[in-house]
Amino acid sequence: MATANKNLSEYDKNTIPSAKDFRFGIVVSEWNDTITEGLFQGAYGALIENGVPADDIIRWDVPGSFELVYGCKKMQEQYVDAVIAIGSVIQGETKHFDFVCEGVTQGIKDLNVLSDVPVVFCVLTDNTMQQAIERSGGKHGNKGTEAAIAAIKMADLRKNS
Repeated sequence: MATANKNLSEYDKNTIPSAKDFRFGIVVSEWNDTITEGLFQGAYGALIENGVPADDIIRWDVPGSFELVYGCKKMQEQYVDAVIAIGSVIQGETKHFDFVCEGVTQGIKDLNVLSDVPVVFCVLTDNTMQQAIERSGGKHGNKGTEAAIAAIKMADLRKNS
């Protein structure tokens, strides 16, 4: 396993573009909220640590991961430089997991193709709750932190390209 005993959320702050003039939207799924709240805290903390004023971070909640696509689409209309989609889908006994994961993945991809405002994918698609815990602030770090750093880089790319 590539992530065994590794914290993948560590980054060199000196390599991150200045984020103090950017505005970010974060759309958070309420489903599996113990996981998504941890991801949000990771994303929010990384944005603040990299100079984004708290007033320039907008949070919207949506019922589930499938609803992230619509929430992100509407968030792109709010004069933000990038959007972070936060969700958690955990494998169950039915194909529902596959349909939700596919729909959210394709939907966020479509938003990136059709809009000038980047949407960063921070949707955990884990086999177990334990895997989700380990990736939302546990031993493998916090994918929310990684998504925030990606959002800063994408906002900078959008501004400077």
